[in-house]
Amino acid sequence: MAKPSARERILGSYEVILADRGPAEITLDAVAAHAGVSKGGLLYHFGSKDALRDGLLERLERLTDDDLERARNAPEGVVRYYLRSAITDVTRDLALHRTTMAALRLVLNDPVAAEVSRRCTERTREMMLEHVEDPLTAELVMLVGEGLYMRAALGEEVTDSLLAQIEEIADRIEAGAPAKATVAAGLRKG
Repeated sequence: MAKPSARERILGSYEVILADRGPAEITLDAVAAHAGVSKGGLLYHFGSKDALRDGLLERLERLTDDDLERARNAPEGVVRYYLRSAITDVTRDLALHRTTMAALRLVLNDPVAAEVSRRCTERTREMMLEHVEDPLTAELVMLVGEGLYMRAALGEEVTDSLLAQIEEIADRIEAGAPAKATVAAGLRKG
């Protein structure tokens, strides 16, 4: 495997410091030292903290798009891929997980990061709607995936029974159970 470029090492160091310590700990000196480059070398690739942030957010969008493409082509289907990868991205410490965790540290106080995060979520929603007929069911799948992701990110043990629940959820969605239940619930109210 090829050694990452200085630019990628710098961006990776920014990501690590941001995820581990938060935005308050980000200095150009700290990022350069972590990446093993001079401050001038960092400034050659990223002229400011905003440029580092923008590089991270570009990485987030690229990794999200790559993941959505894998989901669209997954032999097990989009729903199963999405729900399973919500757990495995964390447990296998994949690049998308690491970049997401770093970006989340920015979202609350940085409108640019919040907008990029919204765009990534919207692209995921669009992909889900391509494969799940009912919009409410598609939204519920996303919410379940986000919940599984948070559980895994918070260190909850991933068990075979939790992974089996993914199969049950996907089976119900494919059978149309949630959409039928929604219609039946609406009829009872009327």
